[in-house]
Amino acid sequence: MTDLPRYEYVKLADAIAAEIASGKLPQGAALPGERAMTGLYGVSIGTVRRAIVELRNRGLVATLPAKGTYVIGQHDAPDTENGTTD
Repeated sequence: MTDLPRYEYVKLADAIAAEIASGKLPQGAALPGERAMTGLYGVSIGTVRRAIVELRNRGLVATLPAKGTYVIGQHDAPDTENGTTD
């Protein structure tokens, strides 16, 4: 089976989700503003906005109007604090 191409917003959402899973963006951390993300990731504002919606749908971030978007969860992150991976 051949790999189908992925939309840019899904690639961006996956990249940010990986940063969340790795701890680079911990719970409670604010994501950069939309315009800043266009420069950081080299994508359009529409791509950033769709990626944020995708991350909200995955339960990883929440957006507070006029405040920003914040990490609220970690997807498939093992519990390494107490040495288990339940």
